[in-house]
Amino acid sequence: LSSLMDLIYWKDTERTGMVLTGLVVGLLSLFQLSIITVLSAVSLAVMCFTISVRIYYQVLFVLKLGDGEHPFKSYLDLDISFSGEEADHCVRKAIAMFLLAVDALKGLFFVKNLFESLKLLVLMYLVTYLGDLCNGLTLLIISVIALFSLPLFYRQHQEQVDSFFGKIQAKVDNIKDIFQRLVHGGGPPPDPTPGGAKPKNQ
Repeated sequence: LSSLMDLIYWKDTERTGMVLTGLVVGLLSLFQLSIITVLSAVSLAVMCFTISVRIYYQVLFVLKLGDGEHPFKSYLDLDISFSGEEADHCVRKAIAMFLLAVDALKGLFFVKNLFESLKLLVLMYLVTYLGDLCNGLTLLIISVIALFSLPLFYRQHQEQVDSFFGKIQAKVDNIKDIFQRLVHGGGPPPDPTPGGAKPKNQ
């Protein structure tokens, strides 16, 4: 996780640039080629590079110009295994998140909260227009670029961004309050505290 955050926040500019360029170029290739062709071509390119570097280091060792250390030793020693408890914890967490998402969708589609369901309705309506403008692959490319740019932009301009979204949130809360008043017959929204005052019927 820390390595991923280092990539996103450009701690190592060269490494992040290579990862971002590779992802974008690979996704752009899918517009013209099948995913099988792209994956096989990328695998061939990576293997040609790693084998060439391995042979180069081996030649240097034979000529006594190197120490013979494996050039990719740090990657080979990287521990990506999970213990039984860790794997069980991850599976339980994934199942819990899935069930939570299903429960939230159930409440939205069966109108547990009218305002939240209306927000989903508007969002889905806007998504239909978005689908006419671009396809899922284009959105995926935009998402990858945003992942490597927006967090860094937010960190550098946090005060301005928080101020901007604070104003938007205030307007959204105002609109939400209006809808809640309409749902409750035009009166003030009910007091959420136990035993709070109920809105008067008009």
